[in-house]
Amino acid sequence: MEIRAAASRDVSMLARLRQALWPDLGESAHRAELDTALAAAKPEAVVFVAEGAWGRLVGIAEASLRHDYVNGCDTSPVAYLEGLYVDPDFRRRGVARALVAAVRDWGEGLGCRELASDAPLENETSHRLHEGLGFEETERVVFYRKRLGNPER
Repeated sequence: MEIRAAASRDVSMLARLRQALWPDLGESAHRAELDTALAAAKPEAVVFVAEGAWGRLVGIAEASLRHDYVNGCDTSPVAYLEGLYVDPDFRRRGVARALVAAVRDWGEGLGCRELASDAPLENETSHRLHEGLGFEETERVVFYRKRLGNPER
């Protein structure tokens, strides 16, 4: 298993993995986002992949460098794990741990002292994964909104 930064040649397989992670966005939209992200090659964002036998991508970790306030963190900037997904056939083999280690090293290389992430309140599987990878829960948040420009103010 090799962990490496994603390349443009990976877009098709990455779109499949992203679709499994974020199913609300269509695969063509994932492809478009990946094309843009990989072409820009911005230092404040990275996509790591886990490449198995025969070049098959079996995992993905997306991260960004956040300069704004990150819930539960004390420093800035913060390396932020935006998404993590491992193909079900390759889970419990250390793939997620290796991907997160790559994100950690990337963040440390940019001077970060903290790595943060989030998970929906109801996603207990993700909570256990994060804790197993050494993350600690810092707070639970419920977000609210109020639409503006509504005649029923």
